[in-house]
Amino acid sequence: MKKQKQRHVKTRFEPETRFEVGAIAPVAVRGSLEAKLEELKARLLMPLIDESKNAAEAAPLRLAANEAAGLAWFTPFPLLFLPALLEEKVYAAQRQEARQRQIREKTEALLALARN
Repeated sequence: MKKQKQRHVKTRFEPETRFEVGAIAPVAVRGSLEAKLEELKARLLMPLIDESKNAAEAAPLRLAANEAAGLAWFTPFPLLFLPALLEEKVYAAQRQEARQRQIREKTEALLALARN
């Protein structure tokens, strides 16, 4: 093996740099915005729950509303985004409920045939 030539590098150090650490910048309090978001969610959800026939149908709607509020919270304007997000989530929940109802009806029909 060949020996590599060693090179000496002269090091230079600059004087230390110091800086002051100030207080953390104030963050806007979103407490009032949270309350407004919850109020809007409740106002938008109430007519949907009133239309539902029983408590079992209302549960997916509440879940959809909570998901929509959670997503809206991470947008720059949660109060503006909530209605559209809620509409999308409720539509998805209703489609899922309809699909489950279809499966239940088919299963019941198949079970009735199997019993005979």
